[in-house]
Amino acid sequence: MKSYKDLDIYNLAFSYAVEVHKISMKLPKFELYEQGSQIRRSSKSIKDNIVEGYGRRTYKQDFIKFLIYAHASLLECYSQLEMIDELYDFPEIKELKHNYDKLGGKIYSFIQYVENNWKT
Repeated sequence: MKSYKDLDIYNLAFSYAVEVHKISMKLPKFELYEQGSQIRRSSKSIKDNIVEGYGRRTYKQDFIKFLIYAHASLLECYSQLEMIDELYDFPEIKELKHNYDKLGGKIYSFIQYVENNWKT
């Protein structure tokens, strides 16, 4: 790995954050700064925590800590998607929830990989 951009979890998180941003801008005006802002921040936090953890990869425990933060942000984002899915009719939300569910599994597996195999 030469860069965080080599991480599949980063690339997926980035791509999904772009999708979330676009969908959130379709929310009713009164939701743009509440539900919309919250889901935009949580979706972008996933990729940002992966990047920050990678930047601290020399320190295994810091790397793991930020990967756990990324996973926690993913859970928050997923919760926001569930609420939007319940309140509004955006067909693309179901696929996005499915994608985030798979990404959560990948982040969890990567955390386990780092815990068991990462050399500091």
